[in-house]
This record gives sequence, structure tokens and C-alpha cells, in this order.
Amino acid sequence: MSGWSAVHGIVVRDLTRSTRQTSRLVGGIARPFMWLLLVGTGFNAITRLESGIPYHAYVFPGIVMMAALFGGALTAVSTVYDREFGMLRLMLASPAGIPAVLAGRALAATLVGMLQGGIVLAVAPLVLVLAPSRWPGAVAALAAVTAMSALFGLLIAARLRSVENFAGIINVVLFPLLFLSGALYPTAGLPPALLLLARANPVTYAVDLLRHALGQPAERAMSVDLIVVIGSTVLAFLVTALLFDPEQRLAGGGGRGTTPAAVPHRGSRP
Repeated sequence: MSGWSAVHGIVVRDLTRSTRQTSRLVGGIARPFMWLLLVGTGFNAITRLESGIPYHAYVFPGIVMMAALFGGALTAVSTVYDREFGMLRLMLASPAGIPAVLAGRALAATLVGMLQGGIVLAVAPLVLVLAPSRWPGAVAALAAVTAMSALFGLLIAARLRSVENFAGIINVVLFPLLFLSGALYPTAGLPPALLLLARANPVTYAVDLLRHALGQPAERAMSVDLIVVIGSTVLAFLVTALLFDPEQRLAGGGGRGTTPAAVPHRGSRP
């Protein structure tokens, strides 16, 4: 099996499974709209930003980021399902190898996240003034930040053994990443300790990149945002590739004298 065939098969399989989980898709789409309606509208009445733009317009890039972050990262839960039921072992034993399996997973999660983030992005004209020339850049920025979100989800799921652990950990991780990203309020006014965490948070640069794409004032240069987003995506891919194999063949497991074909027969647990 070639690498491209494996990637295509995994993407089709994961997308088919995701489209059948309608409640999760609907929930992923409804969540950002609830935040935009309740938080954006409520704080718009009491908040005045130095940039002069309405709060619901300011928070919109962060809401798009929320849809992409949760849509891309939560799709990685299928990795934990496959590990629990043994399907992941079969995938990793294929000639395509771990990079192809990981690429297929990441691409499928990115497409799901882009679907959810794209639906939110489509209502932008109702929230802010967006010139037609900015739409291609906005879609490209959405693709970049969603790919990063998908790899973050896979990185979290790489070593987990149960869906229950995944659900708890990913909520503990994703909400702080979102709240410390400038999605809901400017990071410049944060206390020094939180400001340091915000500057070390890759999602901060993803939100800033979306602000550039949507024509809003941003806190840093677009080139910096692009470097951090792309660099974080590549780094997450490389680290996840090392952690993704349950038998740790890439991490030096082969030095113990067992072959990949022999592991399921000799070392598998009932």
C-alpha cells in the first residue's frame, strides 16, 4: 500500500465516521455561535476597546478560532477509539508507515475543523465589515490555524489509552489555550505572569493571524504569526510521529530485538 493510498483511505474513513456523528458536529457548530451571541452581545454593552471597534466584532476572530480549535482537536478522539479497539495497531503495521497514518488523521481533522470554522466565518458580513478581497486570505488563515489545532489534538491523543482520559485532558488543555490567546480580550492588559504564558501560547499567534486576515488591528506582525503557526504545526507533527506508535518502534523499541510483525503475537496483552 502506497503512502498516498493510506492517507486517502484514512481521510475517507475518518470523514465518514465524523459525518455520522451528527450530534458532535451540530454541537461543534452551535458552541461558537452561542459564545458569539451570549458573550459577544453581552460584553458589547459594557466593554469599550481602545481600537474603537465593537466588542462583538473584536471577538469574532476568536470565535472562529474556537470553532477551528475544538473542531480540529476533538476529531482526534477517533485515534483513542482506534487504540482501544486495536485498529490503530493494524494501521501502524501497514507498509505505509506512521507518517502516512498521522498525515491522514491530521488531514481529516483539519477538514472537519475547517467545516466548523468555515460555517462561523461565513457569517462574518453580519458581524463586521469584510472586503471581498479579504476572503481568500481569511480562508487560508483558517486552514493554517485548523491544521495546527488538528496536530495539537493528535499530540494530546497520541499516548492516551481511553476516551475518558482524552475528554478530560483536552478540555483542561484547550480552554486555557483559548482564554490565554487574546481571543476574548487583548493580551496587552494581562498581568505579567499571564502575559508571559500568552506569548508562549501558539494559539495567541493563530488568533492574531485571523485578525490580520479579517482586517482588524493585530498585536504583532503577520510574518511572526505565520512563522509561529507553521513552526508549531511542523513541531507537533514531528513530536506526535515519535509518540504515535504504541510499540515505540520509532523511539528505539526495535533495539529490544522484537520485530514489528512479532510484537502483536509475543507482547500483546489480552
